[in-house]
Amino acid sequence: MKAEPLFRERRIVAEDAFVEWVVWQLPAPVPGSAHPFKYRLALVVKGTCVLRYDNEVGKGDHRHAGDQEAPHLFTTPEQLLADFWRDVERWRP
Repeated sequence: MKAEPLFRERRIVAEDAFVEWVVWQLPAPVPGSAHPFKYRLALVVKGTCVLRYDNEVGKGDHRHAGDQEAPHLFTTPEQLLADFWRDVERWRP
């Protein structure tokens, strides 16, 4: 089995902002993660990424908010999207 895309979308959320998310199912976990998914979810405002969830090889599941980076507990792709949208809603005025 090779990587299989599960979600891929870009959505405008404000006049100067959009979100983009991509999630793949992999045959095996990426190093640093315990699940068979690779993902990146981002909120971009005025051309700057202000929020990002990803599981970069070797770093595992984590979240960037501004200049801060913190671990993120991954359970399912659906919960990942719910967590991300919760943070996007907190950003919105």
